Amino acid sequence: MAAKLIDRRFHNVPGKLRVAELLFDVPLDYSKPNENVLRLFARSVSRLNKPVEAEKEETKLPWLLYLQGGPGHGCGAPQNYGWIEPVLNKGYQILFLDQRGTGLSSTVTAGTLALQGDAIKQAEYLKNFRADNIVRDCEAVRHCLTKDYPADQRKWSVLGQSFGGFCIVTYLSKFPEGLKEAFITGGLAPLVHGPDPVYQRTYEKVEERNAAYYAKFPEDVDRVKKIIQYLKENTPALPSGTLTPARFQQLGIVFGVHDIVVRATNDLEMFGFLTYPTLCAIDGCGGYDKTILYAVLHEAIYCQGQPSLWSADRQRAGNARFQLDSEPSEIFFTGEMIYKDMFESYTELKQVREAADIIAKVDDWPALYDEAQLARNEVPVYAATYFDDMFVHFDLATNTAARINGIKQFITNTMYHDALRSKSGEVMQQLFNLRDDSMD
Repeated sequence: MAAKLIDRRFHNVPGKLRVAELLFDVPLDYSKPNENVLRLFARSVSRLNKPVEAEKEETKLPWLLYLQGGPGHGCGAPQNYGWIEPVLNKGYQILFLDQRGTGLSSTVTAGTLALQGDAIKQAEYLKNFRADNIVRDCEAVRHCLTKDYPADQRKWSVLGQSFGGFCIVTYLSKFPEGLKEAFITGGLAPLVHGPDPVYQRTYEKVEERNAAYYAKFPEDVDRVKKIIQYLKENTPALPSGTLTPARFQQLGIVFGVHDIVVRATNDLEMFGFLTYPTLCAIDGCGGYDKTILYAVLHEAIYCQGQPSLWSADRQRAGNARFQLDSEPSEIFFTGEMIYKDMFESYTELKQVREAADIIAKVDDWPALYDEAQLARNEVPVYAATYFDDMFVHFDLATNTAARINGIKQFITNTMYHDALRSKSGEVMQQLFNLRDDSMD
């Protein structure tokens, strides 16, 4: 089925970009298309060549859909993405789609979720926000945007970063007929049946990053211990909740915490408390209050027929390197994991903790991937895979690559998970090289 286009408004952006803001209506549940509706928001971007004819010309350009990382993150302003230049140079127009529940697409927050009713109804609603329904939205939008295209030009290209790449693997499994080609950066989804095997490898990689951090900044070993001790005795307020020892430990998701450790240590030595600028810097590294879906569904994105049961919590409990109640030689930061205590230290998350606990116990999640379909895949797939990726373990990613017929990989140990942002031009050039260059 096609999405219903509700509105489209064009404007120009300095730098010769033509941007349209689009609104679509799609079903909340595709098995019940005539019931509840979601509103999706997207922006299209093309070259501003002939403003007077822009609308007519844009409908004839091939589409490339961008899927943001997450789950739970919407897209930013198109002009802030460094990779759009090489993509536009290839002749595409780009669609930045806020995935359902993110950005301006029927945004999920504690307040909007409360409109659904009690925790049970909230959980039922949230079950519709995984990759399987995201790609159904993509297909509905594609049908809408390409309805006037010649039949042989209605497929589109897709680019997915991190969780956006997970969505593409689901797309390849369920709707390969809609895809012309796929580009994946740091997002080859682990083909697993639950989060446990993912977090086992993730904890290993996070331990490596902690060891590298303390080797680079050995003075931070004692500094972090003193900060944690202070937080055991005090509970500073943050704009989004409270700063607990566990919440400080969770700063490892951004690794690059040295500046915050120095700032916090300086505060404690000079004043005996953490100053407001320091608290704001710490608060800005979490962001789970702004991305409810990330917190509630992060473990569920790995589930295919089994409950997650707070996997990261269970595995942390058995790993002495991450314990705060003991006295380890070094206190290790955690990484991309979601913990029960987040639903106490974040004011926004605290309001949805009952729904989150129900989600953690759901045991009938539908399959996200079709390995038989991936094995006979005919869609060209080009993937950038990072050896030192702390978010998508290299071994799991390469195992997935081996199961997708015809995939080509760019593998490097000189980039990290955020390379599409930090080294945009280089990553896209490598992906286009995979597509355009011949082997001999």
